[in-house]
Amino acid sequence: MTQMLPKLLPHQGDRTFLTDGGLETWLIYQREIVLRSFASFELIATAEGRAILGDYFLPYLNTASGHGMGFISDTPTWRANLDWGDALGYSEAALAKINRNAVEFLYAFRTAQADTQHVLINGVIGPRGDGYLAGEVATVVEAQDYHQFQVDIFAHARVDLVSAITMTNVPEAIGVAQAAHLADVPCVISFTVETDARLPSGQAIGEAIEEVDAQTRNAPAYYMINCAHPDHFADALNPTAPWMERIRGIRANASRLSHAQLQEADHLDDGNPTELGELYSSLSELIPHLSVVGGCCGTDHRHIDQICQALKVAA
Repeated sequence: MTQMLPKLLPHQGDRTFLTDGGLETWLIYQREIVLRSFASFELIATAEGRAILGDYFLPYLNTASGHGMGFISDTPTWRANLDWGDALGYSEAALAKINRNAVEFLYAFRTAQADTQHVLINGVIGPRGDGYLAGEVATVVEAQDYHQFQVDIFAHARVDLVSAITMTNVPEAIGVAQAAHLADVPCVISFTVETDARLPSGQAIGEAIEEVDAQTRNAPAYYMINCAHPDHFADALNPTAPWMERIRGIRANASRLSHAQLQEADHLDDGNPTELGELYSSLSELIPHLSVVGGCCGTDHRHIDQICQALKVAA
């Protein structure tokens, strides 16, 4: 049997990779699916749910292929950690099965496509608490111990990488990075910021990246920013700062609303896809190694296609 060679990750080559957009907002507002606590992982349990996820991912994969880009397929496991699972009535064993099945679903989805050479499977890890609030910040040791559960499952399932999405504070990010290092799986840290370009914990994005790198000996493969509009953080990006070399990806919101406003909103704010694409073009001039682009809350395949087109024009 021929052994499969590891796929090149975004920081290991020149290829640009796409991600999907705002899965949960798409499910809620465009498919009118009720998500308990934003837990899209519950769709993995049924054939109908997996079919819906396939319908969701396919346009993104086709967009990536059409533009000659790679695609990072995310497990729908942002809420599939122990505390959120327990609140929803799942045992540790049930959660472990869900996380494994999420990876298996993406492997099957990838296998069914014509071109899979540049499709990566990414194990998604969400924050222990709320994705918008720093809340009670755990210690690094507590964070590592907590997230090791999900990281180990993904590592054993042979994902290409794991990504900690919407990290609100540095100790939790360090804990995930150390858990991934122990499991020997590449790790990406994606911070979220408020309208002032600072993490919900109050720390500046550059300081957060520098602290994680200092405490982990540059363990993360690279960093991203997600769940914020480009207008919220573009002015904080300094192309000459050393920490900017570590940012590889952006997954922005379609909306300019703050996190607090988004939580109170009763309708979808999907912004302007063309404008968002143009803003990504401007971001590419500020971020020297931008190689992962996608969306977050309120975005769908329309936004991602516009981003691709704008980046091609800029190149």
